[in-house]
Amino acid sequence: MDMNCSNSWQVVFAPQTKENQALDDFLSNFFEVVMIDYTDDGKVRYTGCLKEPVDEKELLKKAAQEGIELPEFLSEFIPAQNWLTANVIKFPPLETKDFFIYGTHEDNPPATSKHQLKIYAATAFGSGQHQTTRLCLQLLSLLNRRGFRGVNVLDMGCGSGILGLCALELWKNAVVMGVDIDSEAVAVSLENAKSNRLEKRFYAVESEGFANPQIKSRRPYGMIFANILARPLIDMAQDISYYLVRGGYAILSGFTDEQSEWVTTAYKEQGFRLIKSVADENWRAVLLEKIK
Repeated sequence: MDMNCSNSWQVVFAPQTKENQALDDFLSNFFEVVMIDYTDDGKVRYTGCLKEPVDEKELLKKAAQEGIELPEFLSEFIPAQNWLTANVIKFPPLETKDFFIYGTHEDNPPATSKHQLKIYAATAFGSGQHQTTRLCLQLLSLLNRRGFRGVNVLDMGCGSGILGLCALELWKNAVVMGVDIDSEAVAVSLENAKSNRLEKRFYAVESEGFANPQIKSRRPYGMIFANILARPLIDMAQDISYYLVRGGYAILSGFTDEQSEWVTTAYKEQGFRLIKSVADENWRAVLLEKIK
């Protein structure tokens, strides 16, 4: 797998209190790639990337022409380098009811009876410390305690692969398909599967949503993770319903308290019922069952 990235320039915008569709559309037209993530306090942060130096005057001029008020921003040069080596985060171990997840930098992780995972964590996807990952793992453990045993699992927006790999640790007969729009995320998740000797049961593909035909070839799924953002979760509601077997489960996160009803309503309209909602500060995650 190719872990080397060419030189690039990125512009990081100051976090905003909520998503802005007009700003989103403008940045998507100006930059080659736009990344959207949430800060720990639930604010929206936009990052734009270009292969050429960012012309800040041109950026401001075009924004003014379209009546867009840009947040404060900082542009920076990202040199070509080995992506995986350069972006490993030295994060403290993540411990939940059933799992102990630690970084590759840990030489002597403590002994534990919990399921252990060794993870390369990269800046593009977080380390698993983020509240939404914790919430998803909490719901995964709940589902397991209820007697569910996943066999065919989909992890939409897999990032470093933590959720899918934890499912494999719980369910020894399971197979996981990881999906991410970012090719580096796919590479890292596959590397993490190999590091934990789970590569024979973990597959990953690059795809924008469900576009990759390999995802459909493994349908139907008994369980689907989607730890992304509120808007794409809502946009995917119909697809997730289509790819999930009746009686299957979806664990969704990446949205805030204010967005919770918006997300769950979209899934109830697609034949889901809410089993459990959990919270960590302003973040939410839900466990849903497909009943229709």
